[in-house]
Amino acid sequence: MEQQLREEICQAGQSLYARGYTVGTAGNISARLEDGWLITPTDACLGRLQPQQIAKVSRTGEWLSGDKPSKTLLLHRQVYDRNPQVHAVVHTHSTNLVGLTLEGVWQTDSILPPITPYQVMKVGRIPLIGYCRPGAPQVAQQVATLACEVRGVMLERLGPVVWGASVLTACFALEELEETARLWRQAVSKPQPLADSDVAELCEVFSTRW
Repeated sequence: MEQQLREEICQAGQSLYARGYTVGTAGNISARLEDGWLITPTDACLGRLQPQQIAKVSRTGEWLSGDKPSKTLLLHRQVYDRNPQVHAVVHTHSTNLVGLTLEGVWQTDSILPPITPYQVMKVGRIPLIGYCRPGAPQVAQQVATLACEVRGVMLERLGPVVWGASVLTACFALEELEETARLWRQAVSKPQPLADSDVAELCEVFSTRW
């Protein structure tokens, strides 16, 4: 199981990097284990990871193996500790989402309006967390209060943090969010949000929430 997760993290990182969702040594991916977590190393390129490089950390935060864990480990742990349904967390510096925070998001509690059904079904409402330096503990504290309410957050000027039931699930949600930001930013005339009744229907039919 652990080796399989290590390989899955590497494959996901390579895919995200190859398609420009992250560049250089930005971003990180983690996954829950029965006895702790796996997380990508600090300052590692997601496109060039090797399974043995992935850091293993105990439930008490002790670094057990692999390269030095990402400095965002505390943020990831806050999500895992509060939401038992989460088994993976993905963070990138996706261009359109970061650009959105530079231009101005739709609302603080929802960076984008609900403009597509898959955005509502696969991602949901994503709130903005105001700028703090990478790895700042106050960000982890804010995320902790939202871990069971939403599927991710947007860190101003840094990028999205999205969680899910698996590494792939979290990646897919992040990709849908980035695509929605791209559609929103490139629209000359901003589209109207889906009607409240349409959002409510999607939430009911697909067992999700906005």
